[in-house]
Amino acid sequence: MIKKMRGFTLIELLIVVAIIGILAALLIPNALAAMQKAKQKSAMKEIMTMSTAAADYITDHGDWTGIANPGGAAMATGAGTFPTELGSFYVKTIPIYDPWNGHYRVWLGDDPGDYCAAATDDFGVDDFVIASTGRDQAPGTLVYDPATPTAGFYPVQGMTSFDNDLVAWGGNWVIGPRTNVGASGS
Repeated sequence: MIKKMRGFTLIELLIVVAIIGILAALLIPNALAAMQKAKQKSAMKEIMTMSTAAADYITDHGDWTGIANPGGAAMATGAGTFPTELGSFYVKTIPIYDPWNGHYRVWLGDDPGDYCAAATDDFGVDDFVIASTGRDQAPGTLVYDPATPTAGFYPVQGMTSFDNDLVAWGGNWVIGPRTNVGASGS
């Protein structure tokens, strides 16, 4: 007697496809959010690297004389520019683009840029602001105000949180994701 080979039934195939679909629906959003979180963390590290290099430059030179103030324009390279002057001695490379392929933006000296509500006299010739416009590459609406210093920090609650800007003034975060450090009281 010859045994007849039997394949999967339509019902069995539909069940397997349904299980794969459910797993994909659960895993893909988490994977996408993790990729955006990694890009956000990378941008934050790059901004802090540039801030450290900028602080070292100020320590050596006292002010930004000799470097053209980009005034928040897309970062460019060339003689007398922020990335060229800092990249020549203070850090191996200065990133021009953030992880979302938008330009980093820099303000030098007493120009606080669009992200700070502080009066101009709060800024000196040695100040600097470095920003990334986030995933959407559009300037956000959050503004740093010294009267409410934590108002620029936002919770990360979904994909739209990665559209928010990342801004450091003088090497300190003034706009960025809120962390839970110390929130538990431990």
